Amino acid sequence: MSIPRLKSYLSIFATVLVLGQAVAAQAAELPDFTQLVEQASPAVVNISTTQKLPDRKVSDQMPDLEGLPPMLREFFERGMPQQRSPRGDRQREAQSLGSGFIISPDGYILTNNHVIADADEILVRLADRSELKAKLVGTDPRSDVALLKIEGKDLPVLKLGKSQDLKAGQWVVAIGSPFGFDHTVTQGIVSAVGRSLPNENYVPFIQTDVPINPGNSGGPLFNLNGEVVGINSQIFTRSGGFMGVSFAIPIDVAMDVSNQLKSGGKVSRGWLGVVIQEVNKDLAESFGLEKPAGALVAQIQDDGPAAKGGLQVGDVILSMNGQPIVMSADLPHLVGALKAGSKANLEVIREGKRKNVELTVGAIPEEGKELDSLPQSSTERSSNRLGVSVAELTAEQKKTYDLKGGVVIKEVQDGPASLIGLQPGDVITHLNNQAIGSTKEFTDIAKALPKNRSVSMRVLRQNRASFITFKLAE
Repeated sequence: MSIPRLKSYLSIFATVLVLGQAVAAQAAELPDFTQLVEQASPAVVNISTTQKLPDRKVSDQMPDLEGLPPMLREFFERGMPQQRSPRGDRQREAQSLGSGFIISPDGYILTNNHVIADADEILVRLADRSELKAKLVGTDPRSDVALLKIEGKDLPVLKLGKSQDLKAGQWVVAIGSPFGFDHTVTQGIVSAVGRSLPNENYVPFIQTDVPINPGNSGGPLFNLNGEVVGINSQIFTRSGGFMGVSFAIPIDVAMDVSNQLKSGGKVSRGWLGVVIQEVNKDLAESFGLEKPAGALVAQIQDDGPAAKGGLQVGDVILSMNGQPIVMSADLPHLVGALKAGSKANLEVIREGKRKNVELTVGAIPEEGKELDSLPQSSTERSSNRLGVSVAELTAEQKKTYDLKGGVVIKEVQDGPASLIGLQPGDVITHLNNQAIGSTKEFTDIAKALPKNRSVSMRVLRQNRASFITFKLAE
């Protein structure tokens, strides 16, 4: 063999050896979940529920099977309810399927509230295929956590971790029953922590890319140490199936809820009695902030903790007890974690200056008190450069709705007000960070508004207050 050809073979061999070593090294770096799954699976359970629905005549729900091939007819007949009511009608039952996991040897189980909501009967299937009826100890719809109890001794339990230690990029594993397939294992990474979802104000969700599907709800999310760090709760989807974005309830939140349900049957959360909104770029400019951050106080509940503690409408809350408020949704998470009677020190921006407001946190009411809609006044009107006609609020209206001032919009004309969506009946209480006491004050402030700069306006509509911004170009 010639020397050049020998060198060529040696070069190819060296390349293959290097590639093989690289592949082996990469495989060694990937996690192996087999031990985790073997140890954790016995404590993961399948949960099915039954809800009885109103009786209906058989003819109302039975399809016509005549003319179908025997195999298809048998298939459909197997799937039809067989239980009959005393009148001879078939009794329908709605069934749901989810997951859960055992947290104590005597049979306490955590799952999602939406898995067992409105159930007449809850069945828990263990890893050994045995089925037990479960008792609902308590439920908390606000966090979507439910606590169940089955009869048992020395049951397998899961180790609980600390969700507060999670970081984006860490490996996580889910075990559950998607579509009824028990003990299905899926894996992914933590995409983000502290996520806020619409209408979910009290849970800082863990976002992952772990495949989650119907039936996974209520199942555990593990870190690589085999510790539960979350409860798989929901997914973001436009197709009805998994699209790469799933959310889990932090186990720290779930265990706090569980302990309260076990001891008192209900959950107590901290409450300030405020309506807040996000601070966007325009609002930040109008309030003199360097960047968009914090929670803008748009409304304060009369006689609530915030009102008693001296918080004011228009305050921008930047931190609470030293923890920064980057997004407005950060505030409910922090407040909700406090107990009633706790002290909260708020750093706020008020009229361009930093202030500290200390107040005592209250307990969130079971049913929030809401302001009634404001009747329109028929007093003197005032026109202004915004393109609205406004009227004074009567003394009775101010007293009834706890308003120190403001004007009600009677008519919206062509102009800036129309462009930003103002409507007749809206109440304007603040303009350009100044409280409105009368129609004259409103007109004077409107005349002095700056051009080509974001200006804020506080508007009360249908019991809800919010700040909006606009710019005057002319």
